[in-house]
Amino acid sequence: MLAVDLAGETIRALNGAMVAYEGRMAFKREGMTGGEGLRGALKRKIAGEGMTLMEVTGEGTVYLASEAAEVTLVQLTGDTLFVESESLLALEGGLRTGVQFVGLRGMGTGQGLATTKVEGHGTVAIVSDGPAIALEVTPETPLSVDPHAYVGHHGQLRQDVVTDVNWRTVIGQGSGESVQFRYQGHGLVYVQPAERGGILEI
Repeated sequence: MLAVDLAGETIRALNGAMVAYEGRMAFKREGMTGGEGLRGALKRKIAGEGMTLMEVTGEGTVYLASEAAEVTLVQLTGDTLFVESESLLALEGGLRTGVQFVGLRGMGTGQGLATTKVEGHGTVAIVSDGPAIALEVTPETPLSVDPHAYVGHHGQLRQDVVTDVNWRTVIGQGSGESVQFRYQGHGLVYVQPAERGGILEI
């Protein structure tokens, strides 16, 4: 659970994530544009990236949670966080959200056509099935991740989808990890100690 102390500020949170509050709070569900404008709403609709946020303003403490998932705080200093929409719990009001198309790469991993991006200066709260682990990527140490364990990433990273389909996979002797996200560059990748949606083989 995330406790957010407000003194007149506004945050944005996943619609329905409020479980309790102390003090005076006002909750406003964002319209169909989700604070991203009509173009952003259309991009989400086309991409099948579903996320509805609400604005929370007030004085006091608001408690947020989603399915008893673990909460991790990510501090952005002008960079961009890419995160699965189902893993986004809350963000400071000054941060901007948008849609990043991943195209056929996402379809091949069951992650959909797009992912959510958060930009600016401030704190983002993400959720994961079990405590999220931040793994560092450097040019000398690229990282491969199971797409079903992926939560988000930020930094100067390039993401590629790697498939490992060979004769062992065809006859059922593969590792079961035939599709992987591969990251190269400088940055952090957040993974969870559980797989959403089971194992995908192609």
